[in-house]
Parts: sequence; structure tokens; C-alpha cells
Amino acid sequence: SSSQTITGNFANVIHGLNANHLTDQVVQRSKRMILDTLGVGLLGTSTEVCHKVTQYSKIYSSDISSTIWGHLDFRLPPLYAAFVNGVAVHSMDFDDTWHPATHPSGAVLPAVIALSEAFPQKKKISGLDLLLAFSVGIEVQGRLLRFSSEARNIPKRY
Repeated sequence: SSSQTITGNFANVIHGLNANHLTDQVVQRSKRMILDTLGVGLLGTSTEVCHKVTQYSKIYSSDISSTIWGHLDFRLPPLYAAFVNGVAVHSMDFDDTWHPATHPSGAVLPAVIALSEAFPQKKKISGLDLLLAFSVGIEVQGRLLRFSSEARNIPKRY
């Protein structure tokens, strides 16, 4: 209806997205973004800040959960795995960006992968599901960026 809020409309659009909405161009770009993010994330596992958050997060170590990139010796609940892997991705500031300044993949991919790993074996998600979740996460971030007057003003503040 015309009285629907922007937030409600936004939620409906996002909720309605499915794999049929992934064009060949979106699939190719998403795969490239994922590969780039995994690359900088793996490189970032060697940074001091990543070592610190990894050591800190070990107190939350758990058997049934998500991988810490570059570490086969322990796993963390999805929240902490996403945090550690997100720090790894952004630790050297090589992760992708768009204007106004935000880093889309570093915020989305670690969360999507950590959650996908936490599903029980009989409910594992497909690669296409992961690609869709990643693309939706990027779409959400892009739309929030477009809605934000604060984001538009970032260049003027520096």
C-alpha cells in the first residue's frame, strides 16, 4: 500500500529475493568479491590484531560451530568466528570498498560463512544458497548506504 513505510518496503524486497534473481553478472561479481575477500582474509590471519582477537576468542571455543580461517585446531560459535574472520579480512585494509567509504564484503562474508557452517549436517546449505545470502547481504548494505544521509556526508567531513 502507499502508506507502507520505507523500512517495511525494504524488508519485503529483501525477504522476496531468491536464487532466480541472481543474474549471471551478479553471480560472477559475487564470486570475484568472495574470492578476493577470502584472499585478504587468509593474509590477514597473520596480523597482530588478528592474533589478539583469536587468542581472546579462544575462551568461547566450541566443538559444534564455525571455522577460524587459518586455524584447524579450534572452532568458535558463529558470532565469534564471524568476528575473528572479519577482523582478519579488514586488518590490513585491503578488502573491497565502495563510495562513500564502506567495506561491503568484509562485513558480510565472514558472517555468512560462519552461519552456514553452524547448520546441522542434514540441513547444510548449498553453494547457491551461500551465494544468495552473500548477495543479499551486499544488497542490504548498499541500500542502507543509499538511505543514509550520514553516509552521504562522509566525504565532506574529512
